Amino acid sequence: MEGPQLEKIDDFTWRIPRQGPMRTEGILFANETLMKGIRGDECVQQVMNVACLPGIVGPSIAMPDIHWGYGFPIGGVAAFDSREGVVSPGGVGYDINCGVRLIRTHLEEKKVRPQIRGLIEALFREIPAGVGSRRHDVRLSVEDEKQVLSKGVRWAVENGFGEAQDLERIESHGTLPGADPSCVSQRSLERGRDQLGTLGSGNHFLEIEVVQEIFDLNVARAFGLFEGQVVVHIHSGSRGLGYQICDDYIEVMLKAAQKYKIDLPDRQLCCAPLASQEAQDYLAAMSAAANYAFCNRQLMTHFTRRAFENFFKASPGDLGMEIVYDVAHNIAKMEDHVWKGEKKRVCVHRKGATRAFPANHPELTAQYQSVGQPVFIPGDMGRYSYVLVGEPRAMEIAFGSCCHGAGRVMSRMKAKKASKGRNIFREMEDRGIIVRSQSLDGVREEISEAYKDVADVVDVVHHGGLARKVAKLCPMGVIKG
Repeated sequence: MEGPQLEKIDDFTWRIPRQGPMRTEGILFANETLMKGIRGDECVQQVMNVACLPGIVGPSIAMPDIHWGYGFPIGGVAAFDSREGVVSPGGVGYDINCGVRLIRTHLEEKKVRPQIRGLIEALFREIPAGVGSRRHDVRLSVEDEKQVLSKGVRWAVENGFGEAQDLERIESHGTLPGADPSCVSQRSLERGRDQLGTLGSGNHFLEIEVVQEIFDLNVARAFGLFEGQVVVHIHSGSRGLGYQICDDYIEVMLKAAQKYKIDLPDRQLCCAPLASQEAQDYLAAMSAAANYAFCNRQLMTHFTRRAFENFFKASPGDLGMEIVYDVAHNIAKMEDHVWKGEKKRVCVHRKGATRAFPANHPELTAQYQSVGQPVFIPGDMGRYSYVLVGEPRAMEIAFGSCCHGAGRVMSRMKAKKASKGRNIFREMEDRGIIVRSQSLDGVREEISEAYKDVADVVDVVHHGGLARKVAKLCPMGVIKG
């Protein structure tokens, strides 16, 4: 295949023309600033590779936070026809249903800022973080774990880790249908049994943030947000269980691609036809991992509420600790979409990309029907994050999708080299941000310079019509994996 060609459509959209074995074109959302780092990167070739897969509907799509990933680029979106298309574990990722949850409070910055160090310490004691982190106070039996995989957040609520109203503010109400624990290996179950309610490592985080700026007052009110308000951001996924499921099914899909004679431009795109048993088994296992991840974030919400309750000597209700929303960003879902005037049932792969449904979408809870779905785009730990709302144009051009973060510009190894000899904890504290972590390397890998400026990414999303800016959040305290 020839080297990638990029044609500018407008200030925020670029086209990769169909060439070689590509079945469709590629579409990349970016501005000139972001394109400086994207041109010539391997991730552009990955967009082209995805365009070669059978049954793809519409273009192979890249979000402005795009960077290289396993098979699909991170920040990649692709939809596949339910009858003729495929499902690929590389289009979901290893951390199945890695996602973001935002919790609002009635607290204001002026009350919390002087106590932020103590609050972060309280949260750090409540929520295990780091590589291989485990809980010793939530012991799942084999049957409990299978119920988690089947029920998702409903299991958590039934067992006292939340309230029924929490379900209304989670994508798919915290439970994907079709989950089947029998499609999950024993090794996956073992890895997940004592990790429920833990943060994990890598780019996972729990942040105490302040709402610094409101861009859309009406939508912010609908989300329960106001300037000076303290909120909590939680970013984590399905932990070792999801990783193992991905690993298991990559082996299955490599054999399936050969069995069904699928010509792969990259073996990391191994896949199977959606109608095949291999695909159905993977989707059942993936949904189980997604339910585990929703439940994982729910338990962390419960322990966050408990930490706030003990620290401020007030109940979570009195503190106004309600979920704004929870969205997945590593998932494949069967959805109905209209493409070129034709209604289609498609399997939408969102890898490092999140759902961004507009107002009046039938899947939205009544609370958000009139405004649209909350969308979260976290930045790095030293700058800012954004709350947005889904726009109608996202349905027209990106299967109701948006990006999920800033996107890395440095590998973890390069970030560690760049931060060698620096006291990152002191640097962050000098900027008014208290950081707590089990690992020095975990913090060094996550320095601000390792990421794109999320403001540039959000600018593309906003002006490109994928989602509209609602609020800007700035960190006061961070727990890193």
